[in-house]
Amino acid sequence: MPFWTRKEILERSLRFSADFGCSNGQVSILLARGTARSISKESESTSTSVPMMTSSRSVPVASDRKIFTPYPKLPPIKKPSLNGESKRLSFISRDFSESKVHALFEQYKDADDDAILAEGVEKFCCDLEVNPDDFIVLVLAWKFQAEMMCRFTREEFLHGCKSLKVDSIKGIQSKFTELLTEVQNKQTFKDLYRWTYKFGLDVETGQRTLPIDMALSLWKLVFSQNEPKLLSRWLEFLEDHPSIRGIPRDTWDMYLNFTEQVSNDLSAYDDTEAWPSLFDDFVEYENDRQNQNVKMM
Repeated sequence: MPFWTRKEILERSLRFSADFGCSNGQVSILLARGTARSISKESESTSTSVPMMTSSRSVPVASDRKIFTPYPKLPPIKKPSLNGESKRLSFISRDFSESKVHALFEQYKDADDDAILAEGVEKFCCDLEVNPDDFIVLVLAWKFQAEMMCRFTREEFLHGCKSLKVDSIKGIQSKFTELLTEVQNKQTFKDLYRWTYKFGLDVETGQRTLPIDMALSLWKLVFSQNEPKLLSRWLEFLEDHPSIRGIPRDTWDMYLNFTEQVSNDLSAYDDTEAWPSLFDDFVEYENDRQNQNVKMM
């Protein structure tokens, strides 16, 4: 290491302080210890030099490199597992084919009408291994939202299969148990019951009152899974009165409430309430019959 005089150290310290931003005292000590060269090399290695037009020296500037803080890698998000029922529904939904539904519809549609008519409905029921007058067929027609009996339009058929997420005979059959369970719900059955009245009307002729023979058949059918105790006596009353030729909509709808609120012996019936007049006639008919039975005893 060369020996520097005090004057040389002072001159060099001024020069280094200008170059590196150090105080004169710090540079003097570093130079005196012979470490100025190492500082210069370290400064050059940790800074970016920008060449100046007026000088051959480089001016150190702060590095523009971004400093990234390492974070631990997050574990992958697990998809929720599906239970057996969800997997089955997901499978059915994924495999549903609208084109298959149209092809199925074509097997039963009428040659002259874009709808499944009586003959096609009979064949459809045969393939489903059910009778046309079975309760499940009524439920199926309700699910398809059919407007009239013995007829499925293409739109109704497609709507029903979409709602059930099925596109084949086997798929429809697989839904029977589910449908029968569904209509056991009180509110759901009420929807089915009210829809049944409209289903029995002949919409093509503008029919607004359900003919008595159709009403009798539909009451037997819609209550076939859970028959009210008053049903048989109610139907007998209607059959014994040939003057009753039709059932109005309000009478049909209120009969469901009647079976739920009135006891089997009719003791809870209040004729001051807003019941249809036909119910008053029925209660009077039943009371007269019971009185006759008492007299005969």
